[in-house]
Amino acid sequence: MTPEQLQTELAKATVRPAYLIVGEEALYREVCVAAIEATLFPEGRIDFDYERLDGANANGAALENAVRTLPVVSPRRLVVLREPEPTRGRDKGLGDAIGAYVESSSDSADIVLVVVAAKVDGRARWVKAIGPKASVRCDPPKGARAIEAFIRTEAERQGIALGKGAASLLAERVGPNLLMLRQEIAKAALFAGPGEKVTSRHVAESTADVAEEPIWDLTDAIGDGRIADAISVSGRLVAAGGAPPAILASLATHFRKLLAMRTGGKVAGAPFSVRKLEQQSARFSAGRLISCMRAIHETDLALKGAGGIPANIALERLVIGLVGTPRR
Repeated sequence: MTPEQLQTELAKATVRPAYLIVGEEALYREVCVAAIEATLFPEGRIDFDYERLDGANANGAALENAVRTLPVVSPRRLVVLREPEPTRGRDKGLGDAIGAYVESSSDSADIVLVVVAAKVDGRARWVKAIGPKASVRCDPPKGARAIEAFIRTEAERQGIALGKGAASLLAERVGPNLLMLRQEIAKAALFAGPGEKVTSRHVAESTADVAEEPIWDLTDAIGDGRIADAISVSGRLVAAGGAPPAILASLATHFRKLLAMRTGGKVAGAPFSVRKLEQQSARFSAGRLISCMRAIHETDLALKGAGGIPANIALERLVIGLVGTPRR
């Protein structure tokens, strides 16, 4: 299900004994956990009935103890387990403990287990035990329209009115980083002043071009064949908190614009962005850009599980491949 579908289900007071909140978008994950918490504790969280476990430190025995402990004050107890699958080293038995709890629980269970992870192995027994109906996908929005839709919804949530062009400029400058978008919307509102509509001018004055500038640097390095610089820029993007799928989406969008520009198509955007696209597209032939798009597509499949390659390695391999793409 989607985060919106979870919200709808919770609004009907339907709470399942276990949930899997999974996906690269951290903001959506936290919103989902908060929604479950608010449903279980409408008067505020009760610490006696709320336990948090970290997969890096917890083991199967700790989880078994947590889900066997009955609630003290609230009708139900909430157990939140983060990142249960080991990134390295031996399995600590968390998967078996999750599966055992899910298989023995019922809709009237006193315990609600919420497992939160950026990525899981869909073949794992415990993932299958929770099942798709109780799994919430928290993926970052793909494409400008989806990002703009989030911006409008978030602005409405904050009670901020957006003027024409403000949402599209925010989407262009910040990209699919939802936590940063939330902050930048609030910052633009401060520039606009109390009760004033946020315009594209306010966005331009208040928001750093955090999405485009690193991508320009990366594609400049790729176009020039500077492999060390390209790897360095992509590494900085990941180190700054950029999720590989989000970085890949930005690369795909950018290369589509370059291909459109190179083949005589029209590209919408601010005048300075269009000029930069014209300059950068001259570094690539149409054939090379098509090859780059194919490589990006193959990496997208890898990030979705094909080949079992870690996301950061798949992204680095793409960057190396793009630099080495034949210049024809």
